[in-house]
Amino acid sequence: MHFPHRTLACALALLCTPLHAAITVRDDAGNTVTLAHPAQRVIAMAPHITELLFAAGGGERVVGAMNFSDYPPAAKRVPQVGSNEQIDMERILALKPDLLVVWKSGNTARQLDQLKGLGVPMFYSEPQKLDEVATSLTRLGQLMGTEPAAQTAARDYRARIAALSSAYARRPPVRVFYQIWDKPLFTLNGDHIASDVMRICGGQNVFAAQKVVAPSVSTEAVLQENPEVIIGTERAGQPEAGIYLWKQYPGMQAVKRGNLFALDGDMLTRATPRIADAATQLCEKLETARRRRP
Repeated sequence: MHFPHRTLACALALLCTPLHAAITVRDDAGNTVTLAHPAQRVIAMAPHITELLFAAGGGERVVGAMNFSDYPPAAKRVPQVGSNEQIDMERILALKPDLLVVWKSGNTARQLDQLKGLGVPMFYSEPQKLDEVATSLTRLGQLMGTEPAAQTAARDYRARIAALSSAYARRPPVRVFYQIWDKPLFTLNGDHIASDVMRICGGQNVFAAQKVVAPSVSTEAVLQENPEVIIGTERAGQPEAGIYLWKQYPGMQAVKRGNLFALDGDMLTRATPRIADAATQLCEKLETARRRRP
C-alpha cells in the first residue's frame, strides 16, 4: 500500500513515540495511588502537606490549600479551600484538581467521605518518623513529575538528620515533657514525629506510652514524671503563658535547673523538611540541659 510521504512520516512518528507510563505510588494509608500523567493541579488538605509539595518542587502546581498553610511565604498566596471544621466543596470543584493530598488523621471522616465522592485521586499523608518526610518528598515528586527537585530535597534533609543523630542520639538520655498547649495541658505520644525528633537528640518523651496521639494530661501527672526538660510552643507577647506556668513548682527538675525551653511549634510538629531545623534547636537545648546537671 502506498502512503503519501507526509502521511507515512506522521504514522511512523506515532509508532515511535513512547506512551507515557502511568505513575503508581503507595500512600501513608497503604493505598495504591495511580495517575495517568503527572498531576498539574494539586490541592493540599493540611499545612504540612502544602510545605511538602513546595519542598518537592511542586509549588506552582498547588492550586488550593487549607488554612494555616503559611510556609513557604508563597504558600500564603494559594487560595484557601477550608479549615479543620469545614471545607468549601464548591471551591474545590471549581479549582478542578487532578490530585488531592489529604491528612490521614487530621481531616475528619466526613470531610474525607466528601472528597472521595469527587472521584479525584487521593494521596493520604501522615509521616510519623523522620525518614518518612524524605519518602513523602520523593513520592509526591513522582506524582507531580518533579522528581529531580524532590530527590535533591530528600537527600539534603536525610543528610541533616543523619548528622544530628550521629552527634546526639547516643548522648546521655534526657527525660522531656513536650507541652503543645497549657489550658488544658496537651502533649504528644510516642507515635508522633516529634517523639522521633527527641529520640535522635537523646531525649525521652515522658508520655510516649500514651495511647492517644495528642493526649490531655494533668498537672499532677507532669509533676509525678518530674521531667528534666520542658519544651513548649513559642507564644509571642505572652511571657506568663505556656511553659512558664511551671515556675510555681520550683522543686521540679526542669524548673530547678532552668530547663524551660520554647521552640517554634510548627517546625517541631509539622512533618516537613523544616523539622530538621527544629531538631537542631532541640538537640542544642538538650545538650544545655546535660551541662546543667549537678
